[in-house]
Amino acid sequence: MKEKIKDNIFKLWIIMSTIIVVGVTIFILGYIFKKGMGSIDLEFIFNNPKGIPLGAEGGIFPAIVGSLLLMLLSCFFASFLAIATAIYTIFYCRNKYIGDIIHLIIQCMAGIPSIILGMFGYTLLILYFKINRSLLTASITLGIMIFPYIEVRIEKIMNEINSNIISTSYALGVSKFYTIFKLILPICREDIISAILLGGGFAMGATAPIILTGAVIFAPIPKSILSPVMALPFHLYILTGEGISLEKAYGTAAILIILLLIINVLSLILNRKEHR
Repeated sequence: MKEKIKDNIFKLWIIMSTIIVVGVTIFILGYIFKKGMGSIDLEFIFNNPKGIPLGAEGGIFPAIVGSLLLMLLSCFFASFLAIATAIYTIFYCRNKYIGDIIHLIIQCMAGIPSIILGMFGYTLLILYFKINRSLLTASITLGIMIFPYIEVRIEKIMNEINSNIISTSYALGVSKFYTIFKLILPICREDIISAILLGGGFAMGATAPIILTGAVIFAPIPKSILSPVMALPFHLYILTGEGISLEKAYGTAAILIILLLIINVLSLILNRKEHR
């Protein structure tokens, strides 16, 4: 009897928690879309910011392009390091203490506040290396931020591969390098891309790391990686922080959420495709 009561309480707790989480999420998304959809049209999406103060009129096209470029470049920097780190810890690291130290560093990096990463990127890249505030410096900083997230997921993906496949490959005399790049990576390709996309969504929504490293109030579409860049979260921060236009701020937030939803749906599709 007591076990049945405990089981019912546990089920009720799970159901209520799910309802609360889903309900709050739907309410937040619905509220933002209700407030922001009125200001979204083709002019808002494809025009530059205008008006006095800047952003009170016009659109957010440079910010949309800038956010997508920041996501792509940060994913490139982060995934390059994350895949290499995951491969080393799984296939090459034979010292348990070195592996523990690597995992400890990754966990510590994941816990660093994003504004601290922004200060680090500003100090290292802009003050020390004398690189101008640009798409490059902001992307590297975002890449550092999402590196732990991507690395942990990729390592988990590779650990879940059937060990018999790897053992059979070694038993046939296939080299470790060939096994990794011709067997392991193709097997988990969709899962890895899914993890990178989720990390890219995380980077696209971040504001603090790019405030000091590359985002500006207004800039055209960057012509090179050394040009400053607009970004949706920073533009949203300016619109609300300066009290420029709350209506435009909700519209910007709605566009940002739509882009993030698209990224997450693509990640989910790739993940399901891999499991099938």
